Amino acid sequence: MKLPISITSISSISPLGTEPNEIWNNYKNNQHFFTKKDGNWVAELSSELKSEVNNLRQTNPKYKALDDSVLFAIYTSRQAVKSANWNASDNFGINIGSSRGATSLFEKYHKEFLQNHNAETLTSPTTTLGNISSWVAHDLQSKGPEISHSITCSTALHAMLNGIAWINSGMCDKFLVGGSEAPLTPFTIAQMQALKIYAKTNCHSEQSEESQYPSLALNLNKIQNTMILGEGAAMACIESGENSNRLAKIIGLGYATEVLEHNASLSTNAICFQRSMTMALGELKPDDIDIIVTHAPGTIKGDKAEINAINIVFGKTIPALTNNKWKIGHSLGASGMLNIEMAIMMLQNQEVLTIPYLDSRPLKKIKTIMVNAVGFGGNAVSILLSK
Repeated sequence: MKLPISITSISSISPLGTEPNEIWNNYKNNQHFFTKKDGNWVAELSSELKSEVNNLRQTNPKYKALDDSVLFAIYTSRQAVKSANWNASDNFGINIGSSRGATSLFEKYHKEFLQNHNAETLTSPTTTLGNISSWVAHDLQSKGPEISHSITCSTALHAMLNGIAWINSGMCDKFLVGGSEAPLTPFTIAQMQALKIYAKTNCHSEQSEESQYPSLALNLNKIQNTMILGEGAAMACIESGENSNRLAKIIGLGYATEVLEHNASLSTNAICFQRSMTMALGELKPDDIDIIVTHAPGTIKGDKAEINAINIVFGKTIPALTNNKWKIGHSLGASGMLNIEMAIMMLQNQEVLTIPYLDSRPLKKIKTIMVNAVGFGGNAVSILLSK
């Protein structure tokens, strides 16, 4: 880290809710947020939150044609910027990404094209990945740089890396960074099922652990893949320096990409995670890390590879491990920033958020948390947070 970087606000929308107290309380219980939709497990926003998002379409005629992934980003960006007390004159940058982008709109427009052999006028501008940051910039009337990207499931943490790089370069003092995902569409779910990584709904006995917890993220004893898609978005405001009002300070970062052995999986020992975690540690010792918020999507090979990497890097001083995908599923490009939010809440409340089907150990004090994310292609990011 060339310069200290402060996280001065964070806002999210997910099945957990959107208000910090509500999110924390929902994290504290042992209930998951999965329901069945068209015969598949999914993690959806509540009907109340969906109504709030849909209300955005009524505030501006231009918003009626936007995908939920864009509206989720606008909703959370407004809250994050307001909480950080930023305004348009602050000349902040924006980097918001998505793994899938406007998949719902794309599927709708493509279906209509196949039927009518004509494309709707706004098909292209409303389905490009770049339209998320562009519409957020339009909504906030910001004047700084706006960047969108897709680096699959590590998208949000790559946005944070990019914002830090801009700040370190001196070209910006502030950046709004995050990810947004609305992947609960038939084609997107079918893609995950084709990879044979999606949780099944009808192969467990009523008394089994899998029946109680459809996604067994981080459980290395599971006998089948249990990844479930969830929708949501999360945005963080990051600033140069040690802001007195900071929620957390970024004290380390790491990134790595490994050579592809398979399009959708990591190497057995997740070499990319070994490198990203080692880089993030820098001069810190393994026992300086209290908790790791793992990426662990609920797949057999993916979860095991990350644990193997952690064992290699940390040896006998394994930090407490936790995860939120057992509760709210995998929100793909938004998941990394939801992990950041989870880490910040544990720092604030000085409490480990545990997983009900795994053993846990109490911590007297939480000082430093590592957050991991990785996506298809073996592109890992590790971020170190401290109060």
